[in-house]
Amino acid sequence: MHAFLKKTLVFIAASACCTWASAQKAPSASSSYAQRDDAQAFVNEVAAREHIDRGWLQAAINQAQFNSRVQSLMTPRTGPAGVKNWRAYRSRFVEPIRIRAGLRFWQDNAATLERAEREFGVPAEIIVGIIGVETIYGQQMGGFTVADALATLAFDFPASHPRAAERAAYFRRELEQFLTNAYLTRVDPFEAKGSYAGAMGIPQFMPSSWAAYAVDYDGDGRIDLFNSPVDAIGSVANYFVSHGWRRGLPTHYRVLVDSSPQQLATLLAPDINPSFSAAEMLANGAAVQGEGSANAGPLALIELKNGGDAASYVAGTQNFYVVTRYNWSSFYAMSVIELGQAIRQARSSGVLPGAEPQPAAEVDPSNAVAAGYAQAWRRSKAAGAPPATAPMPAN
Repeated sequence: MHAFLKKTLVFIAASACCTWASAQKAPSASSSYAQRDDAQAFVNEVAAREHIDRGWLQAAINQAQFNSRVQSLMTPRTGPAGVKNWRAYRSRFVEPIRIRAGLRFWQDNAATLERAEREFGVPAEIIVGIIGVETIYGQQMGGFTVADALATLAFDFPASHPRAAERAAYFRRELEQFLTNAYLTRVDPFEAKGSYAGAMGIPQFMPSSWAAYAVDYDGDGRIDLFNSPVDAIGSVANYFVSHGWRRGLPTHYRVLVDSSPQQLATLLAPDINPSFSAAEMLANGAAVQGEGSANAGPLALIELKNGGDAASYVAGTQNFYVVTRYNWSSFYAMSVIELGQAIRQARSSGVLPGAEPQPAAEVDPSNAVAAGYAQAWRRSKAAGAPPATAPMPAN
C-alpha cells in the first residue's frame, strides 16, 4: 500500500469546500505551466512513479500558475550583505505579542503539551517556542496558494541562487509529494494556503514532513495541522524525536570563550554540527560552564553575532542541532528556545498577558529571559503599542 494511504492527511482547512473535479479547471494561458516541456516531463514521471491518473495530474499542473512574488522572495539579495545581529533578530520573536499568545496557547493546551512531553520527551516550552516563531500559534499560516508556490519553485527557481539546481530538485520532490497526497485524499490542491516556500498549517510543515512526521494526536481519524492544535503539538514533538531529540538533554550550555583566532576558527568550522567534547572545547579556549563541563556527548560552539558588538556564544548540544532541523539557523534555534523559556517564565511567575512585569532594577540580572521580556514590554509601552511582528529573515 502506498505510504500516503496509511495516513489520512488533510492539507486544507476543514471549512474549505473541496471538490475532486476542481483540478480540471481551465488554466490561464499567460502564466500556467501547460506548455512547458519540463512541467510535462514532471507529469509523466510522477504519474508513473506514484500511480496517479495522468489526466488528473496533467490538469493540476496546467492549472498551476507562476507566482513572481514567490520567485522574488526566494531570490538572493544583491549588494553588501547586512551585518548579522542576534539581538535585533531575537527582538522580532521574543516579544510581547508572541509571549501573550504563547501563554494563552499553553493554557488552552496544557494537557496536550504535558502528554507530548511525557510521551515524546520534548519539553512543552520547545513545542510552544516552535509554533510561536512559525505562525504565532496559527495566526499567520501564510496566504500563498501552495500548489502555485511549489510549482514556481520547482520549475522557475531563481537561477541566481548559488544552489539553484539543488533547490529546484528539492521543490520538485515537495510538489510531487503535495500533489500525490491531494490525489489520494481527494482534496482540491488549489485550496491549500501556506508560506511562499509551501509550508503549511500551525507548525508550517512542508509536504514531505507532513507525510513523514505528522500524527493524528487528537484521535479523530485524520491529521489536520490547519485547525487542530492537538495534532500540531503531537506532530512537532514527533518531528523532533524523529530527528534525534534526546530526552532530558539541555539544548545548550553557557560557555566562556577565550580562544586565539586560530582556536576560534577551529571551533567554528563545523558550524552548528556538534563535533567537540567539553574537554576539546576547553583545550581550544572555550570553557563549558556548569553541568555542561561533564557533558558526555558532542558539542558545537554556537556564535551569535551582535552587529558591531562582541559576539555571544553558547555550547550547543545534539538537541540544539535538532531544533535547527526545522530551520538551519542558530539565530532561529535560539529564538525558539528563548521564546519558549520566556513563556514558561511568564507562566510560572504569574505574569499574565497585558500585565506589567517588574521594573528592571527588581529583575534578577541572572535571569536574562525575564529581563528581556521586561525590556521588550517597556519598549512597546513607550511606543504606544506592541511592536509589529515581521516575517523571519534569513540568517
